[in-house]
Amino acid sequence: MRRRLFTRIVLTVACVVVPCFICPSAAQIITPAAQRAAAPDFTLGDSTAAPVTLSAYKGKVVLLDVWATWCAGCKVEIPWYIEFEKKYKRRGLASIGVAMDEDGWKTVSPYLLKKPINYPIVVGNAEFATAYRVTSLPMTLLIDRNGRIADAHVGMVVKSAWEKEIRALLRER
Repeated sequence: MRRRLFTRIVLTVACVVVPCFICPSAAQIITPAAQRAAAPDFTLGDSTAAPVTLSAYKGKVVLLDVWATWCAGCKVEIPWYIEFEKKYKRRGLASIGVAMDEDGWKTVSPYLLKKPINYPIVVGNAEFATAYRVTSLPMTLLIDRNGRIADAHVGMVVKSAWEKEIRALLRER
């Protein structure tokens, strides 16, 4: 009886824990520097219509958060990105949020009043969506200090793995 129970416990643990170690979404991998593609430059307006241009962030590691107010996964990730911004800004991290809501600032502005975000927010457009191949949300990219895409992830990131990637990119010179 005890042996059968022990076997069931071991099999259950193996079926739950082992896939977590081999699941590709659980361990994002930074693209080697020599293989990274340049991030398409963009200029989009913030809530005051001031331009935010990606190329102005060269020399920083950029966390590019593509989100929408209606996206459940985005609402989970944004507090993580706020935390990363606070924790790593002095080391060279800069986050930019690109809201993809169809009616733009009409929806995004009231959302930000209720849930402030500590990094610049812009509203994306069709040109941005095409350049970055946005097909689903959330989508998050890490862009190295030279303006090249080190990682792009569609769907929710794994917080601890993403933070490791941020730290690794901040160490690169």
